[in-house]
Amino acid sequence: MSAAISQHQHPEVHAGEPTHSTTSMVETATAAVQKFGPINNIHQHLCAFHYYAHDMTRQVEAQHFCGHQNEDMRQCLIYDGAEPESRLIGVEYIVSEELFLSLPDKEKPMWHSHAFEVKSGVLFMPDVPGPIQRQHLDKLARTYGKTIHFWQLDRGDNLPLGIPQIMMALTSNGQLHDALAIDCARRFNVNYEKERENRAYMKGPEHGIHPLANAAGKGLLTVLREVDCKPPAAATPAAAARVFV
Repeated sequence: MSAAISQHQHPEVHAGEPTHSTTSMVETATAAVQKFGPINNIHQHLCAFHYYAHDMTRQVEAQHFCGHQNEDMRQCLIYDGAEPESRLIGVEYIVSEELFLSLPDKEKPMWHSHAFEVKSGVLFMPDVPGPIQRQHLDKLARTYGKTIHFWQLDRGDNLPLGIPQIMMALTSNGQLHDALAIDCARRFNVNYEKERENRAYMKGPEHGIHPLANAAGKGLLTVLREVDCKPPAAATPAAAARVFV
């Protein structure tokens, strides 16, 4: 089944009721005693833009909240905004050039480069002074990212419907929708052109952008295929015939 599903093929889905006061009270109590180690490791907020790997006309603003796994890898939760009620729409894994080059060739097209979006100024760290931003972004320009979005907000879905999709990042001028860029710059008080000038010294990957990155210059569409589900090794023939009950 193709993942290219029109929003008109989905019935309208109710997004849910507002959070009840009793739910909020319980959450406040549990938050006081539980630990949130992975979330507390988030140390960086990046604002960028993604487009669907099979359709560059479908673009979304992506607010990344990232934490390092180690010096060569960070992982990011992606939301549609920076407010507490923002919706979690995807994830991104960011790796160094060295780790990217170690990937199998069949894996590399699912990763995108960051050099252009950093140097162009459209990827930025909200509220962080320019000189400090550039210390971090100089390193980011040499990395690669693998991004998956689960929630296709651009088609109006009230819930994460359909098949998760691989996303890509900007690689040249003229790709980003003007309306999207202008709206984001206004809300975050960012001057892309000024940032582009200030980042002119930055370099991309040491070995250049790999030709297999960025979908190898093609489109990538995630699809769903029905297959037989492998049962547990100890399953009886009857159980193997019915995996789900």
